[in-house]
Amino acid sequence: MVKVSGAPEEIQLSTGATCREILSKALSGKKFKEAVACRCEDRLYDLGSEVDEQCGVLEPVSLSSPEGLKVLRHSAAHIMAEAVKTIFPSARVTIGPDIEHGFYYDFDYERPFTPEDLEKIEAEMARSIAQDQPFERVVMSREEAKKVFLDMNETYKLEILDELEEDEVSLYRHGDFIDLCRGPHVPSTGYVKSFKLTSVAGAYWRGDEKRPMLQRIYGTAFASDKELKKHLTRLEEARKRDHRKLGAQLDLFSFSEEAGPGMPIFHPKGALIRTILEDFERKEHLRRGYQIVQGPQILRRELWEKSGHYDNYRENMYFTHIDEQVYGVKPMNCLSHMLIYKSKLRSYRDLPLRYFELGRVHRHEKSGVLHGLLRVREFTQDDAHILCRPDQLQDEITGVVNFVRDVMGLFGFEYVVEVSTRPEKHIGSSEAWEKSTRALTSALDALDMPYEINPGDGAFYGPKIDIKLKDALDRKWQCATVQCDFTLPERFDLTYTGEDGRKYRPVMLHRVVLGAIERFLGVLIEHYGGAFPTWLAPVQARIMNITDAQAGYVHDCADRFRQMGIRVEVDDRNEKLGYKVREAQMEKIPYVLVAGDQEVQESGLNVRLRGGKNLGLMSIQEVADQIFQDMDEPFKKGGLSYRYLY
Repeated sequence: MVKVSGAPEEIQLSTGATCREILSKALSGKKFKEAVACRCEDRLYDLGSEVDEQCGVLEPVSLSSPEGLKVLRHSAAHIMAEAVKTIFPSARVTIGPDIEHGFYYDFDYERPFTPEDLEKIEAEMARSIAQDQPFERVVMSREEAKKVFLDMNETYKLEILDELEEDEVSLYRHGDFIDLCRGPHVPSTGYVKSFKLTSVAGAYWRGDEKRPMLQRIYGTAFASDKELKKHLTRLEEARKRDHRKLGAQLDLFSFSEEAGPGMPIFHPKGALIRTILEDFERKEHLRRGYQIVQGPQILRRELWEKSGHYDNYRENMYFTHIDEQVYGVKPMNCLSHMLIYKSKLRSYRDLPLRYFELGRVHRHEKSGVLHGLLRVREFTQDDAHILCRPDQLQDEITGVVNFVRDVMGLFGFEYVVEVSTRPEKHIGSSEAWEKSTRALTSALDALDMPYEINPGDGAFYGPKIDIKLKDALDRKWQCATVQCDFTLPERFDLTYTGEDGRKYRPVMLHRVVLGAIERFLGVLIEHYGGAFPTWLAPVQARIMNITDAQAGYVHDCADRFRQMGIRVEVDDRNEKLGYKVREAQMEKIPYVLVAGDQEVQESGLNVRLRGGKNLGLMSIQEVADQIFQDMDEPFKKGGLSYRYLY
């Protein structure tokens, strides 16, 4: 007997019964028609798979569910690979997984695919979908599978097969196309009705720049045309908000091959936004009881060996030789902070100690994953380490989470929370990991903050709370995190003297609020579409004259605003006013201030907002008050004023 979720009665399980047969007996109408796969415990099955006799509860997976969409998109990747092989027979296939909001497939082909190629591939996919070809699962020995792919000259599949330990593997066939795959898939190609190929990019095989450069075709698929259209509209908006495009348009930053990939160069306006963010961070940390510290950029290799970074993080680090000794360029700031703690004896009365550093770090990211400001090799972290007694741990974690909530409210971000647990590659005892994980979850429970478990994605030295921001397009970005670490204080023999005079071991929290300043700035650019709030805008107002007669006046006005602490520019070019106004709006400057003869006569300015609204003639002080009011608005929730930044 097997229980089907949502069905009133258990179903008698006959030998060789498939998911489809069981669901057809238990469900009727729409519920049965919507099922594209089934779940038993933690595993998904094709509808054509036989049901295990040990299966207690069989759950139907509908097309529109998150799991159903994953199955649909992975099936779409196979259909795309079939189309590519049909049009470009010499292309060799690699892997084609589903990803968030879509899928991709990597191909080894002699030239990059073009937009015209994508149109041809889409048309061929539509032909396969119209034929409604069934997906067939074929199980064979690993050696038999090797023969199949050897005959097809699919060398990448042979490499994957060589790495598998299983004696038996599964392949999926639809039409003339066959692929190595665990599955599951939708019953037939006809289920993939609402799809679109979105872009093509280069990607190294296995992410290794020493391996061949492949062509990665991205696509997406949804359960309905309506959902697909909504997603494509969001993608188009995302393209408009791309921080790399806006970074150039707004003259914020650039990259140079001469300098090296992954090394951002900040122009005056971009550097000013960074400075505002960093000044805000310093003042907020001081207000919350942190002490500002600073450590060196390079430290001896022996120190990285002691911390475990050399064994567990070495491939992401840079090294140099000085006086015949090896030094590691820091990828993290925690080692210096522990040395500061260890520089003198500590008492239980001294704790907690909260060390904050805007620390510049370097990490060897592979060139294939570099992406504007969102993935770089050199960046600055708003890094802090809290050393506390075990009895202070929950309060300190709570304080960090509240800190993050306050800051994200200032920027208008919603967020979701995950607890990432012990990875396969880790240091420290099981007991230490259990205590750390329990401390994090207990703090979140006390705050009544919902969270999901992200198994195996913790840092190598401890579990962590990951706070993922949701931007204006509902995309998620990993920025803030807090990590609980019992292991490094032990490795560095950090102690404090307790009330009873005995030595005890502190606990260390690693945490960031914004994360990497560069990455956070990239997220902000896309979140705001380049239209920064007035307090953060590098230029808050641009003052322009109508004729040369007002040139001296606009410069005098600019000087007055600067004395008040308002960031202004003057545009006194001999250009038409409409042209200058449009240019300022394209640069997303919050206020456009215009001076003609009337404004000069009345000692005021005509005020226009970047959205196009005209506030009319206002006095200099009224303009300043309006700008200050805008600057203040985001800070009111926290009971603060922008003035505390100055």
